[in-house]
Amino acid sequence: MRNDKGRAEERANGRPLLTMERPANGLPEDLREHTRLMVDIMAMAFQTDKTRVASLIISRDLSALYYPWLGVAQGHHAASHNNNTDGYEAIARWHVDQFRYLAAKLDSMPEGEGTVLDNSCLMFLSSLFVGRTHDNSRLPVVLAGGLGGSLETGRSLNYLGQPAENRKMCSLYLSLLDRMGVQLDHFGDADSRLARL
Repeated sequence: MRNDKGRAEERANGRPLLTMERPANGLPEDLREHTRLMVDIMAMAFQTDKTRVASLIISRDLSALYYPWLGVAQGHHAASHNNNTDGYEAIARWHVDQFRYLAAKLDSMPEGEGTVLDNSCLMFLSSLFVGRTHDNSRLPVVLAGGLGGSLETGRSLNYLGQPAENRKMCSLYLSLLDRMGVQLDHFGDADSRLARL
């Protein structure tokens, strides 16, 4: 069933709506602009308390996404197989800078006695540590924000050397869920919390 606006367009153009050119969707074609738009929307959603949970995946694991403004000739996935190159480092730095931008934006937004960042937790991570060997035995994770004062900030925690049972990602998720008021006995492959968090 067509709406009134559609019928009005048909009358104004003298032809059926289905034969008219579809309007542009308004999404930026440039990944830099698109990513900035998504980050700004996330920040506004946090600031207005529309949500405090959001995910931003710039490129998936098998992405052939290209970053021409960085001067990298290979797609993201191909570049990750030689992750010691300047090109892959440029890609990684660009991704980290998007995280930095979001953290800075949230930190500039007053909320209560602090900022939106003080009351949030941002997580930046990858699914692999070394792309060329597909090594996921060690994953660098960056958390930013104090989660309402429940997370101690300004420190680096190293879980290497710990038994695998004591350094599961799902244990980290359980610990964060606890701080958000979500109590679960287990999550994924973990039934214990991450120590020292």
